Amino acid sequence: MLLAALSLILVATLVMQSRRLGRIDRRLGHLTQGQDGRNLDTILEAHLDKVLEVSRALDELTARAAVLEANGRQALQQVGLVRFNPFADTGGNQSFALALLDARDDGFIISSLHTRSSTRIYARSLVGGRAEGGLSDEETQAVAMARSAPPGRAGLADRAPETVPPSGVTGDTRAEPADGAAAETGVTTDA
Repeated sequence: MLLAALSLILVATLVMQSRRLGRIDRRLGHLTQGQDGRNLDTILEAHLDKVLEVSRALDELTARAAVLEANGRQALQQVGLVRFNPFADTGGNQSFALALLDARDDGFIISSLHTRSSTRIYARSLVGGRAEGGLSDEETQAVAMARSAPPGRAGLADRAPETVPPSGVTGDTRAEPADGAAAETGVTTDA
């Protein structure tokens, strides 16, 4: 009889604990249920999928940004322009030296000498801000302006007319390099 009473008390306790556990499970289910009726497991799985998707997209964007940054360093982004009058018989600063450089100071310089009867245009490549041959004073100034200008901004200058031609300039022509360097080309047009 004692065994039967203990068994009955144990069964009653078990039923009460089972009901209590059921109520707690329903309350937990209600608390963890989303607005759309999904449970916490489904919500967490969806969230984890979204985090993995964002992580993949971030890795892709990081790789694309690295490519764009490498390309940007090679883009011409520094500009220096010097306008000048190399000859006393012409009016205004029609001649110019234009330096275009990338982030490593590689690029080129274009120079134009304008006279009453012709215009000569020269182009030279620059590596690290230096040309193979010597640069004129105006070209040197244009390179220095480009190197000191913030990326994407131009350095511009007008020089007053000079009575003495700058170095390397005589009459209406520019001195050609002695070694016939291929990096410099001369074009003459009639005005």
